[in-house]
This record gives sequence, structure tokens and C-alpha cells, in this order.
Amino acid sequence: MKYIQYVLAVLIMLASGASVALDLKSAKNQGLVGETPSGYLASPTGSSSTDVLSLIGDINTKRKQKYIEIAAKVGKSLSVIEKLAGKKAIGKTSAGRFVQLADKSWIKK
Repeated sequence: MKYIQYVLAVLIMLASGASVALDLKSAKNQGLVGETPSGYLASPTGSSSTDVLSLIGDINTKRKQKYIEIAAKVGKSLSVIEKLAGKKAIGKTSAGRFVQLADKSWIKK
């Protein structure tokens, strides 16, 4: 279990550093994206610019690829890895940034 957590932490850091027109740190600081319990990013407002949607799509695609690799490596289902990643990402989210609750509502941490 510690191995999975370590790998997920590294992956989250790598995904956070993705470089696109709008970077993840800026998007999170502006409240344009937030972490979800499913291990992926989403828009807390539901309506986003093309840049934000592109950022979310790019990072979520990369995260899913990594989650699939980890699931295969550790012999767990993709959904288990996604949930672990979501829990870890939400736990590491800084105060003032958006996270999604299990009921799909958004709060600022």
C-alpha cells in the first residue's frame, strides 16, 4: 500500500508540472480547476474556456495513462487506483483551492 501511495504522489507531482497554455498551478490558484475523488481534474464552475478545458483534458489523459500502468503493476483495478489518487490529491490540495466532495459539490479547502 505504501508503494502505491508513493507512486501516486510522484505521478501527481509530475502531472502538476504539465506545461500547456495555462499551467495547472495558475488554474488552481484562480479557481478554474479542482481535484475530484475520482483522481482527475474538473471545473468547479462547470463552464470553462477552451484553455481550461484543454488543460483538464491533457492532464486527465496523462493521469489515466499512469493510473493504468500502476494498476497493472500492482494488480489492482483502475477504479481502486483512481480513488487512491483522488484521495491523495485532495489531501495534498492547498487551502483556498477547490476540491470536489463525494456528493459532487465543490468546496474551497
